[in-house]
Amino acid sequence: MQASSTAEAPAAPKARKSLARRKRPRKGPQTGPVTIGRSKFTKLKNISEIRHYLRTSDTPVFFVGATAFNLLGLDRWVRGFSYITYYDSWDGTHPRVFSPTGRAQREFESGEDINNWLLRNHEVRAHIERRTPAGKRPQVVMVFFDEETARICEELDYELILPSHDLRERLDSKIVTTQIADSVGVPSVPNVLTTVEGWDELVKVTEKAGLGQDLVIQTAYGDSGKTTYFVTSEAEFAAIADEVTGVEIKVMKRINNRPIAIEAVLTRNGTVVGPCMTEITGHADLTPYRGGWAGNEMFPTVLDDESRHAAVQLVRKLGDRLAKEGYRGFFEVDVLLDTDTGDVYLGELNPRISGASAITNVTAGAYADVPLFAFHLLEYSGIDFDIDVDEINSRWEELASEDEWSHMVIKQTVDTVERIDVAPRTGRYVLDHYGNLVYTHGDLDWHLLSGEHEAFFLRIYNSGDYRWKGADLGILVTKAHLEASHGGLTLHAKYLVDAIRGMYSATPIESGEPAPKPAPTKGK
Repeated sequence: MQASSTAEAPAAPKARKSLARRKRPRKGPQTGPVTIGRSKFTKLKNISEIRHYLRTSDTPVFFVGATAFNLLGLDRWVRGFSYITYYDSWDGTHPRVFSPTGRAQREFESGEDINNWLLRNHEVRAHIERRTPAGKRPQVVMVFFDEETARICEELDYELILPSHDLRERLDSKIVTTQIADSVGVPSVPNVLTTVEGWDELVKVTEKAGLGQDLVIQTAYGDSGKTTYFVTSEAEFAAIADEVTGVEIKVMKRINNRPIAIEAVLTRNGTVVGPCMTEITGHADLTPYRGGWAGNEMFPTVLDDESRHAAVQLVRKLGDRLAKEGYRGFFEVDVLLDTDTGDVYLGELNPRISGASAITNVTAGAYADVPLFAFHLLEYSGIDFDIDVDEINSRWEELASEDEWSHMVIKQTVDTVERIDVAPRTGRYVLDHYGNLVYTHGDLDWHLLSGEHEAFFLRIYNSGDYRWKGADLGILVTKAHLEASHGGLTLHAKYLVDAIRGMYSATPIESGEPAPKPAPTKGK
């Protein structure tokens, strides 16, 4: 479809000087210890001092993305943290969210495209300049970025506080991840890394490796929900042959498993591991994509104590190995629990912030200490700190087993293109005396939810936007359990989805009428 576009308005002449790059001194080699505030501390020695530093530091940190979803609420702990988004889910009422007013309907190919557009936008640049104190260098963090993002930040003198794009690209390969894990004894599902030209060659390779013919094939790169293939016969292989022949692939024995998402931060003191969460994937009520990610759940019985400990140790071991690759900061690991044997395996590595971060940052561990992402900010702060990683991980394992949070991404599942006329508001929703889901009031985030009768809805597409098959309408966060023991969504979850969908009203687009495809909002 053709996208209509409106040229970005030029800055007014009187504003040009303020949009010029501020002449900030470049950070050279450290000649002495960095001191912290009036205390003149040179090292943060415990969680109390870390919390104090985060609440008093005026270093501006901007999360840039299509929405504020991934790290929403982090500003409760971090004084200088705020959000720059393409979609304004709060209609200008969130004091820490900035969205440029000159947003026109335009087509983007990726999350990187939307972030680069935001960084180049004159309103965004002026906003960052206004919020950056003299002598400070603004820090920028995001889920997706590329070489162009790094060039933009270099030109504008923004500090992109993430591992390099080249390193993240390399580690994003499922082939490389498996090889790195093998080097330190982190187990993967029985597999072979190979290149084949046809079915017969695949059969020879898998028979030699003892994998049988009930197989899972993954390409090195791509969304696991769309580049993971299940093959049991020559006919099934033929249907995907163009995607998997002549390139390096990972071929695994198919197991009955429960997918578990775990986020972590690699610090100078070791790897701090967040809670274990199940993944909500492939439900037709939420997503049109088989195997497509649509949310996460954390609850006390997501894993038993033994499996939880094994999963945490797997992530720690992998994280410590990533340090030798030069990696620093936040990452997410998909772990697979073999439900027949109880074995815990590495699934894949996502070297970035993920969609699970929304839950990670509201856990009991986060409120007892600091959110997991705070350790990422510390690692890139230039401040020296010393934490007992063993003690934190041990305590968080226990706290995570007593907490309960869920969220689900609600996509458009019908194969139509429509212009949205009415959309539900972002904010708090409750079940009334008749069991109806009703809006009660606006809210900044979901941190104050207290029970299963409440939910927070983050609207993405508003009235005037378009929705099409696969579009993210919004994200619902709750403390209620969403997946049933039989593997499907609970009746409560299905009602919540239907209730939110029922709050939308849209007009179908006539055939031939151009309908812009809005920006991607993928969180994982």
